[in-house]
Parts: sequence; structure tokens; C-alpha cells
Amino acid sequence: MDPALKLESSLWVGNKRHRAVLTGWKFNWTEIDKKNRDKKTSTVSVADIIGVEDGRVTILPHKSAEDTDKDFTVFYVNRIRSGSSHGLLWRLGRTQFTCPSRVLRDQWTKHLKAALRTHSPLRPSRLLVFINPFGGKKQGRDIYQSLVAPLFELAGISCHAIVTEQANQARDHLLKKDLTGFDGVVCVGGDGMFSEVLHGLIGRTQQEAGLSENNPGVTLQPCPLHIGIIPAGSTDCVCYATVGVIDPITSALHIIIGDSQPLDVCSVHHANILVRYSVSLLGYGFYGDVLAESEKHRWMGPLRYDYAGTMVYLNNRSYAGIVQFLPADPLLSSPRDKTRCLSGCSVCSRSTERLFPHCLDSSSLYSSHLSQISSDSDGDWVSVEGKFRCVSLACMSCSCPRSPLGLSPSAHLADGTGDLILVWDSHPLAFLKYLYRQTSTQDRFDMPFVEVHRVKAVRFSVSSNEEEEKYKEVRTPSEVEAAAAEEEYVEDLSRSGSQQHLTDKPAGHPKATCTPLCGLCCRKAPPLSVWNCDGEILPFTDILCRIHGQLVRLYARGIEDAAAMHACKEEMVKRERQ
Repeated sequence: MDPALKLESSLWVGNKRHRAVLTGWKFNWTEIDKKNRDKKTSTVSVADIIGVEDGRVTILPHKSAEDTDKDFTVFYVNRIRSGSSHGLLWRLGRTQFTCPSRVLRDQWTKHLKAALRTHSPLRPSRLLVFINPFGGKKQGRDIYQSLVAPLFELAGISCHAIVTEQANQARDHLLKKDLTGFDGVVCVGGDGMFSEVLHGLIGRTQQEAGLSENNPGVTLQPCPLHIGIIPAGSTDCVCYATVGVIDPITSALHIIIGDSQPLDVCSVHHANILVRYSVSLLGYGFYGDVLAESEKHRWMGPLRYDYAGTMVYLNNRSYAGIVQFLPADPLLSSPRDKTRCLSGCSVCSRSTERLFPHCLDSSSLYSSHLSQISSDSDGDWVSVEGKFRCVSLACMSCSCPRSPLGLSPSAHLADGTGDLILVWDSHPLAFLKYLYRQTSTQDRFDMPFVEVHRVKAVRFSVSSNEEEEKYKEVRTPSEVEAAAAEEEYVEDLSRSGSQQHLTDKPAGHPKATCTPLCGLCCRKAPPLSVWNCDGEILPFTDILCRIHGQLVRLYARGIEDAAAMHACKEEMVKRERQ
């Protein structure tokens, strides 16, 4: 730190005198008793300071300011345990200091602000914000205006906010409008809103790099702009899996601090055409059927997922298919190694060095254009065929409040791989046991009909010609028309520009090949399920998936483990004493 930034003096907090010191990366103040003995010391990292204001100021729940000559207020991150989740809640801490003179007050505010500029050069200064006013409980606009905007203003961040009026408005804006001057993009909404921003930024980056997203073998260029997520939707799984809590204030403070969490992205292709990107879950069978059934009951709100899950389970269906996958290096990590991807994950850090070996710092990652999966020759593909309850590809743990450890507890956010979970046809009670383990800490893979593989790519196709014949036998005339429409749809995709097809649907194409749930009294189950891609139904069954390592970066730092944080604080105290 610049020696000129060091400052030490006596300050008052309330009616108690403190010795305040700004040095290195820390700002601390120690209470001094009447006999000039040190008592309690409070320490704040300069990197955790949100803002410094003259006078006596409060920001939340309502802003108020009392302009006094000798006072200043320091706002900083205050971490507290969350009772219902594994992450830490971040709150806006505030301490008001009184100086002996106005000159000294001005010195403190000047030095603290200079320290912020010195030690936090990656903090955003200008953000593009998209607000979904319809998602979740329709509180996105209120959450932003009452909780997030005041924090951004305190931190000196300039924002251009857009309240979306229709689906894919955010994606189209990012694909077509000038983004010069923005440091990042923030979405206020749920997983659907995040997906729009994700597709827009990835598509824009590939357009500017002259790359075809439709080519499944192409190495995609990492996005230069960070993405921030303010949770305000029906589902906020991406936020939960990357921060550990679903809390707008916590997410806003991560954005202000300028945290940077790389994130793998899975591209999904059909017939050499990009269908969609995924960052959390691709699910066929049970999870696809649940989504398809829940779409019929949107009027039920979030309860529709419970209802749909129950109905799908009672239908007791399995589906034939061929699964091919390209295994990842088992020496690097394993989906059953009992590790968790937490803040500062060593597996993801080593993956950064492996994926971008010539990059010396995070800012140069975006100039690198290296191949994570250059061709199908990177290893031998493994093929399995049979009947499955569900086939899932998880690019992260997929943790959520109902499943705190997630679908694959040891999956990593940024190691360039995904976890392929195969649940074979089994007894209904055995499958129910598997589903129950998703909500507990028990090993969900320690079951004879469950397999898990760490992979770099996956192909899925319908099982055999016999299945195709069976499919043709049960099709109705309307479904024959839908099949013809699908063929025309694929031809249109091959001629369309980057992602323009994502707003289109094949005319007459049903959400499932057959009605995914025909009721418990069905005489014949549909031969095909549908793919659930991050909460969206894909119009195709045969797909190719590839994992692109660290393709985007979020304003996050991974889940902060409370026990690990406590141990870290104790180590810091020990070092200070030494």
C-alpha cells in the first residue's frame, strides 16, 4: 500500500474513544478505556468497504443523512450465518465515527476512498440492469428500487436499468445494442431471466469473434462482461448454487465488491444446430416429465412442481435410449470424492491453469482462445443402452433450498466438466428412495441402479429401430404433421443467424412427442420423454452436449462455508498476534 495512505488517530464511536488505524489492506479501530488500555478491536478489510459518506448516514431500510462537520460513516460487508442454507448472508454494516476536527474528518474520508480505488480496481463502475417485473411474486421492480439501487448508489455505480416487457427482450438487446462502457450485466429475476442474459452475452461474444455457435466442435470465446444475479424469480437455482443463499442484498453486495466466479456452460446441439445453453441441469425422463406436466398447471404457482412430481412418480415410467459420453480425466476429480465446490475451490483453480495455461491474471482470460474439447479424439467415447428412469447432466451441484447438497454434491462450477447421472429402470420404491436422498445428506449414488460419471461431452439418442417403429405406431395424424413441421424447423435453424431461432417454435410441435402425462389410467405410456434444459423444454430428443470450461463469469465467489470462514478468521488473529 502507498505509505501516503496510512493514517492513525483517535476517533469516537458514540461516546467511546477509539484508536483508528488504516494500514495495508485493513481498517481497524480499538476501544480505549479511561486508563488508556486497549479493549475490543474491530477490523474491516478495505476490500469489504462498500462506501464512505460525510456526516451521519443510513441507507437501508430508508436513506437518511445528517450533515455534520466532524462525522463520517463507513459502510462495509457484515457476514452472518444463515439458518436455512449453507452459505453466508451478507448485510450492510455501518459505523459512524466522530473526529476532533473537520480537517481530520476530511483526511479520513479521502484516505479511505483512495484505499478503495487502490485495492479494488475490478469493482464495476457502470452496469446494465434488466428487471423482470413478471417473474416469481412479481416483486422484481420493488426489490431493485428498494434494496439494490440504494446500495449501487452508495458504491458510486452508475446503472442503466431496463424493465423488460416481453420474453427475450434482454437477450435481443445484448445481441444487437451497443454495450460500450458497461462493466457487467445484472439481471433481476429468476433462472429464466439469467438464461436470457447468458444467451445474449455468449451470442454477442461469438458474433464479434466470428465464430459459429452452431458448430458443436468450435471453441467458444469467453465473455468479457460479468453477469450479476439479483434473485427475484420462481426458481433461483443458479444464484443458490453460486452464492449459497437466495437473498437480494447478499447478491448486490457481491456485485459491488466485484467478485468474480467463473462458470462452465454446456452447449446443446441437434443435427449440428445450437438448441440452447445450460449451466445447471439437463434432465430427460423424470425431470423432463415433471417440467412438462407443471407447465399445464402454471396457475398453481410454485405448488405445481410438487403436484407434477407426484403425478410423474405415480405414472412409474422409464424410457429407452442410448447414452454416449466422453469421460473426463479421473485423476483430476471424481463425482464421488466427497469434496464440495466452495469459495476458493482448489479443483476449479487448477482447472483455470489447465484451461488457460498462458494467462497470468483473470483479466487476460478473455484474450485466450484455447480448446477445451478440440475434437472427438480427446479420449474414447463410452456407450450404454437400456431403459432409464432419468438421464441427467449436471454442470453444477444443482443445490436448492429443498436439496441443500444438490443433485450431484461434488460437481464443480468451473472445472470444464459435468456429472452424468444415469438412473436405470428400477422398482418404484427404490426410485422413491433415490428421490428422497436428494433432500438429505445420504449418498444418492450408493444405489445399485444409479451410475455417475464425470464427463466432457454427452450424446443421447432414441434406443433402436424397434423404438422408432413403436413411436410411429402410436402417432396420431396431428403428430405426423408435427414431425413434418420439426423437419422444416431444423432446416430454418441451419439458415438462421446466431440464436435467432430461440424465440421460435416449430409450428404444431407439441411440447412432448406424446402427451408426457396421459393420466394414471393410460393403457400405453409414451415412448419418448422430453429434455428439461434449465427449466425450458427442448423440442428435440436426440442431442449432443459439450461442456465449455469457464465460458462466463459471475459477480459471485462460490459458497462461503461458515466453518471454513471461522477457521480463516482464527488464523488471521493468530498471525496478527505473532
